[in-house]
Formats: sequence, C-alpha cells, structure tokens
Amino acid sequence: MNQEEHELLHKKGLPHTHHHSHTQTKAVINRLARAIGHLNAVKKMVEDGRDCSEVLIQIAAVNAALKSVSRVILKDHMDHCIVDAIETGDNETIKKLRRAIDSFIK
Repeated sequence: MNQEEHELLHKKGLPHTHHHSHTQTKAVINRLARAIGHLNAVKKMVEDGRDCSEVLIQIAAVNAALKSVSRVILKDHMDHCIVDAIETGDNETIKKLRRAIDSFIK
C-alpha cells in the first residue's frame, strides 16, 4: 500500500493492516521462555514449601526477565511500527502505544 492509499483509508476511517518486520522476535521468544522458567521455579518452590526469602528472590528474577523482554519489545515497536506510523500519518498506532505505555507504567 502506498502513502496515498494509506492516507485515504485513514480519511475514510477504514481498517488497514500494517506488516512490519520485527527484528527481535527470536530474542523476545527466548526471554519469554526464560521468564516462564523462572516462574515455574517459583511455583515449584512454593509447592515444596521453600523459604519465603528464596521465593521472593526468584520472583525478583521473574520481574527482571519481564522488564527485560518489555524493553526489547518496546524498542522494536518504536524502531519499526512507530517509525512507519509517523511516516504514514497513522495516529491510531501512536495512540495505541500511548495506551499501552499507560497500562504498563501503572
């Protein structure tokens, strides 16, 4: 879709799709797998009645892993989707990012 067609869809309020190449998909999947592993370890520790301090340390690892993957996703989104949205005048994608950031920062 060229710029003119894209702008016409926006003016008419018609839906459109963006196809962006996310360069960090493999890194995101790997980081999510690591976070899931940490979370499974927390569950097992609780099931086994492990010390609360040890459980809290593992929860901190889960939080760190999720923050890390969030940064990767946000950077990739900004580098590709948001750059494209600005170039094509796609204000809806920018609004969605703002809503997502508001939810994320709560």
